[in-house]
Amino acid sequence: MAPVLVLWLAVFLSGTWAVDKGNFKTCDQSSFCKRQRALKPGESPYRALLETMELTNTRLTLQLINDNNKVRLLLELYRLQGNMTRVKINELKPLKPRYEVPDVLIREPPTEPLSLLSQDENGVVLSLGAESQRVILSARPFRLDIMEGRDVVMSLNSRGLLAFEHLRMRKDTFSYKVTSTVASVWNNIKRVFSSSQADPEAEKKEEADPAAQPEAAKEEEKDEDGMWEETFKSHTDSKPNGPSAVSLDFSLPGVEHVYGIPEHADTLRLKTTENGDPYRLYNLDVFQYELYNPMALYGAVPVMLAHNAQRTTGVFWLNAAETWVDISSNTAGKTVFGKMLDYVQGSNETPQTDVRWISESGIIDVFIMLGPTPKDVFSQYASLTGTQAFPPLAAVGYHQCRWNYNDQEDVAAVDAGFDEHDIPYDYIWLDIEHTDGKRYFTWDPHKFATPKEMLQGLSDKKRKMVAIVDPHIKVDSNYKIHNEIRSRSFYIKNKDGGDYEGWCWPGSAGYPDFTRADMRDWWASMFAYNQYEGSMENLDTWNDMNEPSVFNGPEVTMHKDAMHGAWEHRDVHNIYGFYVQMATAEGLIQRSGGVERPFVLTRAFFAGSQRYGAVWTGDNAAEWEHLKISIPMCLSLGLVGISFCGADVGGFFKSPNTELLVRWYQTGAYQPFFRAHAHLDTPRREPWLFGPENTALIREAVRQRYTLLPYWYLQFYHAHRTGEPIMRPLWVEYPEDPATFALEDEFLIGRDLLVHPVTEEGARGVTAYLPGKDQVWFDVHTFQKHNGAQNLYIPVTMSSIPVFQRGGSIIPRKIRVRRSSSCMMQDPYTLYVALNLQRTAEGELYIDDGHTFNYEKEFIHRRLSFANNVLSSVNLAPEAQFLTGSWIERIVILGASKPSKVLLKTDDGQESQVEFDFDASMSVLTLRKPGMNAGADWNVMLQ
Repeated sequence: MAPVLVLWLAVFLSGTWAVDKGNFKTCDQSSFCKRQRALKPGESPYRALLETMELTNTRLTLQLINDNNKVRLLLELYRLQGNMTRVKINELKPLKPRYEVPDVLIREPPTEPLSLLSQDENGVVLSLGAESQRVILSARPFRLDIMEGRDVVMSLNSRGLLAFEHLRMRKDTFSYKVTSTVASVWNNIKRVFSSSQADPEAEKKEEADPAAQPEAAKEEEKDEDGMWEETFKSHTDSKPNGPSAVSLDFSLPGVEHVYGIPEHADTLRLKTTENGDPYRLYNLDVFQYELYNPMALYGAVPVMLAHNAQRTTGVFWLNAAETWVDISSNTAGKTVFGKMLDYVQGSNETPQTDVRWISESGIIDVFIMLGPTPKDVFSQYASLTGTQAFPPLAAVGYHQCRWNYNDQEDVAAVDAGFDEHDIPYDYIWLDIEHTDGKRYFTWDPHKFATPKEMLQGLSDKKRKMVAIVDPHIKVDSNYKIHNEIRSRSFYIKNKDGGDYEGWCWPGSAGYPDFTRADMRDWWASMFAYNQYEGSMENLDTWNDMNEPSVFNGPEVTMHKDAMHGAWEHRDVHNIYGFYVQMATAEGLIQRSGGVERPFVLTRAFFAGSQRYGAVWTGDNAAEWEHLKISIPMCLSLGLVGISFCGADVGGFFKSPNTELLVRWYQTGAYQPFFRAHAHLDTPRREPWLFGPENTALIREAVRQRYTLLPYWYLQFYHAHRTGEPIMRPLWVEYPEDPATFALEDEFLIGRDLLVHPVTEEGARGVTAYLPGKDQVWFDVHTFQKHNGAQNLYIPVTMSSIPVFQRGGSIIPRKIRVRRSSSCMMQDPYTLYVALNLQRTAEGELYIDDGHTFNYEKEFIHRRLSFANNVLSSVNLAPEAQFLTGSWIERIVILGASKPSKVLLKTDDGQESQVEFDFDASMSVLTLRKPGMNAGADWNVMLQ
C-alpha cells in the first residue's frame, strides 16, 4: 500500500498536472441523474387526492399518488413569516425513515395562517396573507402555482418532472418473493370478484384509503442498471437501500437571469444546461480545477436566486445528498438581434427559465423566498440559515500563507520581512508540514519545537497565526487523537461495520463522524489550551480537505455506502464540511470561555456555513483566467449568504509573472478574504521578492486595504446583522437596470464602493459601467467626478486600481497604516464625504473592541449625514456603551463649494472654527484637524 500511496502523492503534488475530468462523474455516469434526466416533460404520473386534504392554522397536508405504481406521497405546505412558502414531500409510508437535514436551519421557521379561498374537483386556492398573493394547487396532474395578482411568480411541477423513487425491497430477496406471491394472490382475488363494470365509488374509496393498497398490490417496477449497485472506475457502491432519488421542477415566468448554487468555477449568471451536464452540487477535492463548466467543486449551497427588473425570488433546496441542477430557458441561444426581431414583430412569448433539482436521496424540502426585492430575499434566507459570522477585525486584514513555512526561524524571517518592507499583515499561516507527521493538534518537534515562543513573538507585534487542522486522522496507536476517537467509536464506519479508513496526507487515515453531536463536542474540547499543546489565544484554525477528501476513494472522496450511524454517507455528504467547521469554531469559542470571536477557514461548505467563518475558492492556478473567475465565484457565494470569501492571491498552483501577481494583489485587496497562498513546489513569493518597483505596487495595494478597514468592518457588521452580501453584484443595488444583470468583472463593496479590477494581461485601459441615471461617482484616487448610467473608459497603468465612491455616501478611513490592524485601533479617522446631485450624503461609523462577543452590547454605531451644508454625527445605539480614543483628524468633501468659514459645534455646546483647504479645480474641500472624538455627537457647519 505504501508504494502506491507515494506514487499517488507524487502525481497529486505535481503542479504541472491539470484536473483529470475522468476522475469525476458526468450525469450519464451517475445512474440516478441519468434516470431522472431521461424522464420526459408533460408526462407526470402524480395527482393530488383532494379528499385527503387537511388544513390547519399552520399548514396544509394532502396525499399525492403516482398512478403508475400507486405509491403515495405526503405533501406539506406552509406559509412562513417573511413572505416565504415551504413545500415538503415525503413518502406517506416509507419502508424506513428518509433523511431530513438537521442543524442547517437556525430554528423551526415560524408559520403564518393559511386560508382556503376556493375549492372544486380540480384543485384548491389558498391565500398567502396579502390579498393578491395566493397558491393554486391543481390536482390532475399535481401542480402548484404561486400567484401575485394575475401574474404567476413561480410554478412547481408545471413540466411534470416531479419524481420520488420510493424505498423498496430488492427483487432477489426472500422478502420480495413473499411480497410478489401476496401480490399475485391479491390480483387473482380482484379478478374473480370484480364485475365487468367498475364501481366508481369503490374505486374512489380505495384511493382514499392507503390501507386498501397493500404494498404487494403495486404495479411491478422494472429495475434499471445502477439502482442497486453502481461501479465507477474501480469503486463499487453497494446501494443497500436501492433507488431513492427525488426531483422537482420549477418554472420562473418572466425570468432570464438566475444566480447562485455555488460552488462552480463559472459565470455569475448561470447558463442553460440543455446541451451539456447539469450543474453538480457534490463536495469534491478538485485540484487545479477547470473553468467555465458545471463540475462540482469543494462546497455546495443549494440556493438559487432569480431576478428581473420587477422582482427577485429564491429557491432553497434543503438536501445534503449529491444534487444536479438543470436549467433551461425559452430565450437561450437567442442573439440580441433575435430578441429585437421578436420585439419588432410583436412576439408575445414571455421569457421563462425552468429549473429542475435532482438529488440522490432524502426528501423534497424546499423554501420559496418571494422577495420581492434582492434585500428581501437576503433577509428571508438569513432568517432560515443565519447570517455571516462577525469576524475579529484582524481576520479582515491581510493573511500571508504558503505550503509551507519551513520552521520557526522561517516564520520569524517572513514576519521581519514585512516590517522591513513596511507592508502590514495580521496573520501568518502554517500548512500541514508544521505537524508531527501529519498528526493534527501537534507540532513538528524539530522544526516547531517551541510554538508558544513563536506565537508570543507574533503577539508582541499584535499579529496572529493560523494553523491547519484537517479532519482525517492518522491511524497510529501512538497518536492520542486517534486513540481517543477509536475508543469512543467516533469514526465513520464502512458498510461492514468496521472503522472506515482511506488515504490522505498522513497515509492511512480515519474520518471522525462529525454528524454526531457528541463527536463534535469532543472535537471542540481538543482546542482547549491544555489539550492542544503549544496553542495560544492568537492561534486560529484552517479546516482543509473536509469534503471529505479521500485520495483512494471514488471521485477522491468517501464511499457513499459508508455509515454515519443509521444513515449512509450518500445522505449527508454535502453537510460533512459544514459540521467540521461548526465543531472547530465552537472549540475556539469554548477555549476562551465564550469571550473571543473565532476565525475558521473552511474549504468545504453547505447552506449555513456562513455562521462559522470564511471560505476560499480552493486550489486555483496562477493564470489570468483564474484571477478573473475569482470575482463571479465570490459574488455567487455572497448571494447565498457566504460573504467572507476570497481566492488564493497569486494562484495556488504554478508561478505567476510579476504583472499577474501585482494585479492579483490589487484585486484581492478588494475582496472580503485577502490571503496569499502558494503550492509547496512553487518558488517563494513573499511580496518583496520581485524587485523594488513591484514591492511598492504590492505595498500600496495592501495599504489600501488597511486604510479602508473601518469601511470593511462596517460591511461585515451589516452582513452579520442583515444577511446582505458584502461583495455584491451591481444588480443588487440597481435591480431595475438590465445593464447590470450579467456584469461580473466589477462589483460593489456594500452600497458605496464600486471596484473594477484590472484582470487582463497587458491592459492599458478598462471600461467600467457606472450605474444610476441620476447618480454621480468619484474616483477615490483622483477625486474626478463621473456621471452614472455610462460606460466609462479608464486608462490604467500598473499602479491603477479603478475604485469609485458613490455620490451621496460617507466612508470612514484610517490613513495612518501600521503593521497590523490591532496597532491601528486607537488611530484617528478621515471621513470622505461624496456629495450627490442634491448635495447630500449619508454614511455610518461602527467601532467595537475588534475581537470579543461584547459587540452585542458594547459598541459605537453612528449615523453620519450631510445636508444643508451641515455634516453631523448622531448616535444610532444610545443604549450601547463603548469608549474610543479615536478622533476625527480630517474630513474630505468631494463635490463641494468653497465656504467662507467652517464651524464645529460639539455635544457640550462649544463652537470653534476649523481650518480648511479648497481645491477649486476638483471641487474638493479638506477640513484639517477638527479634533472631535469619533464616538461623540457633533455638527460641522459650512458657511
